[in-house]
Amino acid sequence: MRRMSGQGEFREDVEVHKGADRLHSAQGGVHTDSPTMDTQDRTDVYTRITSEIIADIEAGADEWRMLWHHDGSSIAHPTNISSGKAYCGVNTLALWISAQAHGFRSDIWGTYRQWQALDAQVRKGERASTVVLWKEFAARSDDDAVGDDEQPQRRRFARAFSVFNSSQVEGFTLPTTPILPHSERIPHAEAFIGALGIPVSFGADAALYRIDLDHIFMPDFDVFCDAVAHVGTCVHEAAHATGAEHRLDRDFTKRFTRQALAVEELTAELAAAYILADLGLAHHPRPDHAAYVASWLKVLKDDARAIFTAASKAQAAD
Repeated sequence: MRRMSGQGEFREDVEVHKGADRLHSAQGGVHTDSPTMDTQDRTDVYTRITSEIIADIEAGADEWRMLWHHDGSSIAHPTNISSGKAYCGVNTLALWISAQAHGFRSDIWGTYRQWQALDAQVRKGERASTVVLWKEFAARSDDDAVGDDEQPQRRRFARAFSVFNSSQVEGFTLPTTPILPHSERIPHAEAFIGALGIPVSFGADAALYRIDLDHIFMPDFDVFCDAVAHVGTCVHEAAHATGAEHRLDRDFTKRFTRQALAVEELTAELAAAYILADLGLAHHPRPDHAAYVASWLKVLKDDARAIFTAASKAQAAD
């Protein structure tokens, strides 16, 4: 199951936000971030979101609960109110952080102008959450970015946008969504795993993926505390399998060298979180999560863009 790409969901916002900060300042009380940034500001987008993620990990370290461990409820699938498309990659993480920090129970988000277009109003004093849009442009020849064929290369840059949860808005009523009984979600999840076509054997002492055999080994079902834990563990190992050479050919050794294993584990964690959110199932910490927390923190503190890389690779595996 692949999530919908979030690249198109902000195209309207690029135009909508022109001059929006001046409008918000004139009305007073609504805090937003300007989408127009210089080089230093664009660098700070990575640093700002990474810092928030580090703070959340450190805050939950006693329970070994990460920001991507969710209960399968609506907030696990943040969606843009205007486009109806799900946010993806690091934007999903950023909005999970904000929802958990502020107690939002809604998965609906939108820009100030998007809410206005629905005759809804962001309440005075509400603070926005930050999401990121990557824009692509052709580099000029005088930027020394021209290839051997003298064709301009394509470059990408990050632009921050401010969004508000529907819980911060007046004049909007959440649509009622039927909730499937838990007993009906598990067969759906099992069918998803079976459709992946990755060989799985049961009866192992621990859950693992053998890349040399392209095979997942799992403990028996009755070893797990519940069916959701069984599905979550299997999905995590399947996420590792997506990195095989004949699939996504994922290799972190060149960029992260000694920390490559930690980044791969983080990628599998995020991919599992995304998939379980899609399946409507909870994602709880695995027993071995504590062993990885320190290495995850070291990676994030050493490289502000590491979480963006892991989130992107996890999205590709989803």
